[in-house]
Amino acid sequence: MLFYLLMIGFAVSAAAPFFYRRFPGYFGWIAVLFPLFLFFSFTSFYPRIAAGEVLRETVFWVPSLGINLSFLLDGLSFTFALIITLIGAAVFLYAGTYMKQYGHASRFFVYIGLFMTSMLGLVLSDNIAAMFVFWELTGISSFLLIGFSHHKEQSRKSAMQALLVTGGGGLALLAGLILLYGISGTLEFSGLYPKRHLIVDSPLYPAATVLVMLGAFTKSAQFPFHFWLPNAMEAPTPVSAYLHSATMVKAGIYLLARMNHVLGGTALWQDTLLVVGAVTMVCSALLAFNQTDLKKLLAYSTLSVLGTLTMMIGIGSELAIKAFFIYLIAHSLYKGTLFLVAGTIDHAAGSRDTGVLGGLGRAMPFTMATAMLASFSMMGVIPLVGFIGKETLYASILEMEEWSRYLIAAAVIANGLLVMITLVAGIRPFFGSMRRLPSVPHEAPFAMLAGPACLAVLGLLAGLFPDFFMGAMLDRLASSVLADTLTFRIKLWHGFNEVLFLSFLTLLCGMLFYAARIKLLPCLHGRHITPVLKPSSWYDAALAGMLRVARWQTRILQNGSLRNYITVIVLTAVTLAVSVLAGSFSAFPEIPALDVTFYEVVIVSIILVSILVLITSSSRLKAVITLGVTGFSTGIIFILYGAPDLALTTFAIETLGVILFVLVLYRLPRFTSYSTTASRARDAAIACVFGIFMALMVLFTVSGELDSGLKRYFAGASLPEGKGRNIVNVILVDFRAIDTLGEITVLAVAAIGVFAMLKLTLKGGSR
Repeated sequence: MLFYLLMIGFAVSAAAPFFYRRFPGYFGWIAVLFPLFLFFSFTSFYPRIAAGEVLRETVFWVPSLGINLSFLLDGLSFTFALIITLIGAAVFLYAGTYMKQYGHASRFFVYIGLFMTSMLGLVLSDNIAAMFVFWELTGISSFLLIGFSHHKEQSRKSAMQALLVTGGGGLALLAGLILLYGISGTLEFSGLYPKRHLIVDSPLYPAATVLVMLGAFTKSAQFPFHFWLPNAMEAPTPVSAYLHSATMVKAGIYLLARMNHVLGGTALWQDTLLVVGAVTMVCSALLAFNQTDLKKLLAYSTLSVLGTLTMMIGIGSELAIKAFFIYLIAHSLYKGTLFLVAGTIDHAAGSRDTGVLGGLGRAMPFTMATAMLASFSMMGVIPLVGFIGKETLYASILEMEEWSRYLIAAAVIANGLLVMITLVAGIRPFFGSMRRLPSVPHEAPFAMLAGPACLAVLGLLAGLFPDFFMGAMLDRLASSVLADTLTFRIKLWHGFNEVLFLSFLTLLCGMLFYAARIKLLPCLHGRHITPVLKPSSWYDAALAGMLRVARWQTRILQNGSLRNYITVIVLTAVTLAVSVLAGSFSAFPEIPALDVTFYEVVIVSIILVSILVLITSSSRLKAVITLGVTGFSTGIIFILYGAPDLALTTFAIETLGVILFVLVLYRLPRFTSYSTTASRARDAAIACVFGIFMALMVLFTVSGELDSGLKRYFAGASLPEGKGRNIVNVILVDFRAIDTLGEITVLAVAAIGVFAMLKLTLKGGSR
């Protein structure tokens, strides 16, 4: 069932242009049916998941390597699947109207449908190899969505930045997953859980843990990789609302939660997540202090919340996981709403600059009501779900034995700054006097109001009836993250206590920060209050350094000289092989007894003479002929040693090669010397070294008995599985079918390119 849902997702995404061309005016209402169908499909599993059942499904992919499309639906993946599809429904409906101002809107729905399905595959995968495939698909689709306005240089730059940062983290993640497979011998998440002690006690545990965390930190924009997310706000608003507030940036958080049961419980894991999350939480909120763009403000607040989620996994207590779950739900609802509201304001008023926005409430009352609900939830005002999340966060920190004093101070400051951001981005644009704007403000169409309004109302209902909406799933999520069930329920009101005091203190700090911002903003405009944390500065320096290294190695190694390429390849291969095999040559390999026949001597002599003529010839035609003689002589050797199939292949290739070379080269002038005597001597020495090395390798290989498992496998499997008695042919056609197809494709593309060049040349000559 889960596999078919994903296949339907990919198929519908590919079909989006077909429907868009036929129903452009109503496409938003058609497109929303896709995520709604997925949402209700997953909701149908709720009774079984709530009862504690874990659903598993496997479709074999590469079973010989243990790589299968295995899917797991438990409390954690179920929660994320509902978030992905619910926010997706709001975004799809919203984008149907919003994207009309963009060209190639049908292409947008292909990209975002691909992203949603890939994100579902990521959170549902039980196989870590399949999960990594979906992980990279989310990165590729994110790149396409961020750079959707590709005619803008900044959009292209931001898309490339996001791809390089998350792609680099993906490579680190891949290395970490490979190490985990090497330790545990399994590629299934469910198979890793019983082997936790084996993994933690392994000497490879620190390396695997750090690599997995690097992958998660880059995806979820944790410090010091926080810079790419605000720059990704160049994407259209539906992309920002979906990818960069509710879904993709939480992929890293999901991975940390999923791996907590496997890698957690150690100082390396818990302390690293705690510190990185706390630093991200505070620094990201500080970076928003002097921002004026609505989407940039919301992006930095998203970074702060992502840091908070990471910190709560680092705390790792039952109460912290409860706070993690509630915060995850609350943030998805209110931040998705506020991003869509920001897009609505930009669409209606023509500006996202908070310095000029004001008084929009009179022209946009429904948008204002939606924004108020989401803003109060983000600020942590009772009875919104954000209030419950913030109180549970403070309670989980207070119960810590160490660092609680410092973490409480950091959390209050960060959340106070979030209150300031909410006042600036979510409330202030609707109050005060209206200024001159690029467009006359007006209420958005219903399709752009319905999605964010539903999310905002759900935030209110989840706050009023928390146990109904979240209670049953809390235990299921906790069992996925902690392998245990929680002993307390979700409640809105816990009475007057220290946590409630901290909530009021947070609101007070937020108002003070807001007042200070009004006073200090003219002085800080265009400047960064934390220069060391300036977004993109580290990335720009690293990218510039990488480009300098690329220019250097291109100038030295990849300078367009075929002779240089061959020299580098030969010397590198010989050096690496000698360094690896030096210990194996305990004694010089025994030279087998030479029992040669007269015709073998004749053939070898012909080959040697042909090579000598080839390298000394000044005529291209003579060189081509001697090259063909060498190839045909080699084919005769294959016949003498019982390989007629290889001989026939060699004859065909050599015949075709000689004909093509003659047709192309016979009109060219005689050779001209472009190299000095010293360079030719150097090349001759390199060639001799390589020849001697290959001769020694052959002697070393044949000096002992060869016991190859592959030889036995191919000999035994060629006839029953490949239906052929010629082992070499079966290997090429069946066992290496993809490789052979790739070689044929390369040759076909090269032939088409040559044909096109010749055709253009002939046309140019005819003119």
